Amino acid sequence: MRHRALQMYDYHTWANKQVLDHLKQLPPNLYHQEIKSVFPSIAHVIAHIYVVDTIWFAAMQEHTFQDIRAEADRLRETMPKKALEEAEGMFNQLSAQYQAFFEQQHDMEKIVTTAHPRYGTKHFRLADLVHHVVNHGTYHRGNISAMLHQLGHKGVATDYIHRL
Repeated sequence: MRHRALQMYDYHTWANKQVLDHLKQLPPNLYHQEIKSVFPSIAHVIAHIYVVDTIWFAAMQEHTFQDIRAEADRLRETMPKKALEEAEGMFNQLSAQYQAFFEQQHDMEKIVTTAHPRYGTKHFRLADLVHHVVNHGTYHRGNISAMLHQLGHKGVATDYIHRL
């Protein structure tokens, strides 16, 4: 049986796809349209989810803080400017990388160690990091829904119950 954390990651991938597919059905300018909200545009929210997914994926692989920070800084600069379709392709590629990584893991309860200059050395269960990625994505997909309503459009249902 697939570990519960991996089932939740599958949900995260599905929910991101629901949002991206929904955004493709809306007016094209909406994705980069500036809005007074918690993020300056929906593109910025999508970028944020992607950057954080990338950060935690690198942490799961126990990359150094310096390497993770360099890639995150690069993505924070470039990702919000990308077209929706390009962002979607990047999400698909990252999800495939996560899945390949998960296939190599024989113990989702193993401890992953990360070192951070401000927070020090932290030890996490791999499964807990996966749950954190999912939780973070859920929170920000909610931001997107609220922003879409603010712009006069409906969001899309991404609650876990809709995937069952």
